[in-house]
Amino acid sequence: MTGTVKSSAGLDVRRRRILFRAWHRGTREMDLLMGRFADAEIEGLTEEEVEAFEELIEVQDPDLFSWISGSSPTPADFDTPIFNKLKAFHLANGGTFE
Repeated sequence: MTGTVKSSAGLDVRRRRILFRAWHRGTREMDLLMGRFADAEIEGLTEEEVEAFEELIEVQDPDLFSWISGSSPTPADFDTPIFNKLKAFHLANGGTFE
């Protein structure tokens, strides 16, 4: 898999930008974690969740990966419902990068 399987057609500009940024993080592992989540969830996110997801996109890859993998604790200001939804999505899908 080389990237998004979701078309951005029909998405508002903000969600299109998020979808693109989720798939262009800088490391392949984070592209897969954030991109797959965005593909599956972007249309159904509330405005509050969209805002919180945009904040997660700004987090450096090593930090975000360590929080998702559980190798370091998630700071309280990032331990949000959208972060927990992202983490649960990853764990429900076997926690793989394939």
